Amino acid sequence: MGWMAWTWPTAFVFIGIFSAMGILIAMEIRWPGGNERKGVLGLTTTRGDRLFISLLGSVYIFLIWLGVFGMPLWAPVGIAILWGVFTFWKV
Repeated sequence: MGWMAWTWPTAFVFIGIFSAMGILIAMEIRWPGGNERKGVLGLTTTRGDRLFISLLGSVYIFLIWLGVFGMPLWAPVGIAILWGVFTFWKV
């Protein structure tokens, strides 16, 4: 047995994160500059910044959900996806 319980959901999270990073790398090669803009939070962000903010916000969404409601985790998945869309659209 390893040091961590690797499951398919864990693998999908890491596959998703690395896939998003790969897409951002391809976008940076195709359209350099990071697409800087100033959003509703008053921050000047690039695509990578927005990915980081959306991932960090998703972690907090899941932790708060687990602390308040517990399982199952389908609702925070939807909330986290909406947070990611909002982050890339408005932040």
